[in-house]
Amino acid sequence: MKKYDIQLDRRSLLKTIAGIGGCLLFPSTRLYAESSTMIKKPIPASGKLLPVIGMGTSRTFDSAGDPQQLENLAKVLNLFFANGGSLIDSSPMYGSSEAVLGQLLKTEAKKRALFAATKVWTNGKDSGIRQMENSRKLWGVAQFDLMQIHNLVDWQVHLETLKAMKAAGELRYIGITTSHGRDHNELYQALSHHAFDFVQLSYNIADREVEQRLLPLAQDRNIAVIANRPYARGTLFRKTRGKNLPEWTKAFDCHSWGQFFLKYIVSHPAITCAIPATSKAHHMVDNMGACYGALPDAKTRQKMAQYFQAI
Repeated sequence: MKKYDIQLDRRSLLKTIAGIGGCLLFPSTRLYAESSTMIKKPIPASGKLLPVIGMGTSRTFDSAGDPQQLENLAKVLNLFFANGGSLIDSSPMYGSSEAVLGQLLKTEAKKRALFAATKVWTNGKDSGIRQMENSRKLWGVAQFDLMQIHNLVDWQVHLETLKAMKAAGELRYIGITTSHGRDHNELYQALSHHAFDFVQLSYNIADREVEQRLLPLAQDRNIAVIANRPYARGTLFRKTRGKNLPEWTKAFDCHSWGQFFLKYIVSHPAITCAIPATSKAHHMVDNMGACYGALPDAKTRQKMAQYFQAI
């Protein structure tokens, strides 16, 4: 197994997690020792380290006008930060998610750790500039760490805008995204001929198409990779429902199917960060648990894929 620079007692952590009711009452409770270090990977463009588990907001933070859900999402966000989380990804495409994030970040003391990532998702230069400024105001941040061109929409136009913004110090990194295999050829060409800092794409244990061309290209071009849809929108859990986790997964500190899926993703050498989305506090705690302990090596990753396929 590949060992990182941390050795956390995951069994002790899981005993804490078992008392999740307490976490809901005290959502800021830190679930690991203050001196512990999370598993992090460097952004190739800068060397800055990011925790390998971030947070997505698609379909989970679109909750404006629902006070009960906002209270619940505040607990989720607090647990994300309390467990060392940093990168949060959103988009104007995700309904009220950006507005909800901005509202919750106003009261979240640990937001200083925030790595803010969103997207531009519109046609035209001026429309893109207006949309990005609106997103900045909704989040309540001085600037975004990462601005991504969502699903390649008008990407040639927006890329010029983003390069100018980066040169002016208005954002730190430039990215491009897709969640659709049909766009992989165009994405490959974009990454091959232009200087992107990040690419975001779909990758999980059941959908490994990007291993063929896009992940090797990202490595060759020193592009950080964010993996979306790590659970294939829940279909992975439906396949494993009622099935026990194999004993050999304890060797890389894996204690749930969610951690099994996440550790498979982030152990790929090209992947920088995975962004599972959840609106449940206990799921957030479990997701963040994938940031600790060991990661599977190449041989073990192959074993994991074969085991999952055989279920």
